[in-house]
Amino acid sequence: PGPILQNGGPVVFNKDLKLKGSSSVIKGGTKVKNIRLNFESDHNLDCKVDGIGAMGLKSEFVKKA
Repeated sequence: PGPILQNGGPVVFNKDLKLKGSSSVIKGGTKVKNIRLNFESDHNLDCKVDGIGAMGLKSEFVKKA
């Protein structure tokens, strides 16, 4: 297990991530602030990405910043 993620904390994408239903790609290394943990969904992080908007993420695609 890696570092523990917390509500309000920052994360960084660890690889390029293509958005489902869109031609947009979030580049690896993009930093996201103020995440919210969500244990009721398979996408266990909620956040807002600059230029993209609100989205749900799986924790396997990010690392603690």
